Amino acid sequence: MAASHVPQTGVVLASSRPTAEHIARGAGRHAQKTEQHRQVAVQASSLPSSSCDELLGSASLSPESLPADMQGALQTGELPLHVLRRYLDLQNTWLGPLSQIRGFRERLLADPNFHVKVGIEVGIGICTKSSAEFGKRGELFWVELDFVLANVIMALIADFMLVWLPAPTIAFRPTGDGSKNAVMSFFDSCPDNAFQRVPEGHAPYSIAQRGGAVARNGLKLLAVGFAASLLGVGITNVLVGFRQFLDPSFIPLNPPQDVLKTSAAYASYMALSSNLRYQVIAGVVEQRGFEVIFEKNPRIQNVLSFVTRTGNTFLGSWWWIDYVRLLGFQKITKGH
Repeated sequence: MAASHVPQTGVVLASSRPTAEHIARGAGRHAQKTEQHRQVAVQASSLPSSSCDELLGSASLSPESLPADMQGALQTGELPLHVLRRYLDLQNTWLGPLSQIRGFRERLLADPNFHVKVGIEVGIGICTKSSAEFGKRGELFWVELDFVLANVIMALIADFMLVWLPAPTIAFRPTGDGSKNAVMSFFDSCPDNAFQRVPEGHAPYSIAQRGGAVARNGLKLLAVGFAASLLGVGITNVLVGFRQFLDPSFIPLNPPQDVLKTSAAYASYMALSSNLRYQVIAGVVEQRGFEVIFEKNPRIQNVLSFVTRTGNTFLGSWWWIDYVRLLGFQKITKGH
């Protein structure tokens, strides 16, 4: 089954060449339109840099104290005052050190509750995966704790990336880079979430850019899913072999899994089902729904996020079982 995915992937890549060539031919026009939109957005939405300077002065800070990307946005007048204020507020919390890491900063500026959603997702993952392992292994749970940890770690890596990649961001990036080709420049211009709101001072996203966000995150999750599954299944198989070497009478609950087939299946599932579900949750349900309706009550937002993400976890588990059965990895027994 895994081998059948390889030629199909090759066909998809080959058929996408005209699209890449089209992007390359229209790169100049796209860049010009993007720059025009950017200038209009800056004039309409961004506040004068003097207001930001005053805010920095009131905090006894200089522009040089800001991260390099925010310094650049301040110099060009593209740094909204509310974004700077949010950044300064973060410095007074335990999230201050995290906000110095660009990826975390971009997500925390767009969503002050991003860390809560990471905690929710990871917490749900630990509870559901551990419960499933306990229900499956029963009295052997503690005896086979090494296998349990291998499976839980694999799941946590995937859970974290499923929150990280589709999270809305506020990013200040160069409008062009001569060292990149047109395709890479296009993907750089795409939002991190296909459905996220346009940040203040940013050019509106085109439908192509929003579609590009789905494709780009799908490719990233394809790699993450393959690597996480490869690590988890590989470690489990090694532990089984080592346990049987030490104790020839040891009989594992399941036969060793095909590492490549399982990893390919998990990778494709994350790139397709998980990618779309988490894009919708982060960009539509949470940012355009909960954060708008309950703007003044972050606690209600967090509770609703917990409920939504818990339901999504169970939905994903059900669909994963259907998916592996569809691929023929699990047989449906009579009576089920």
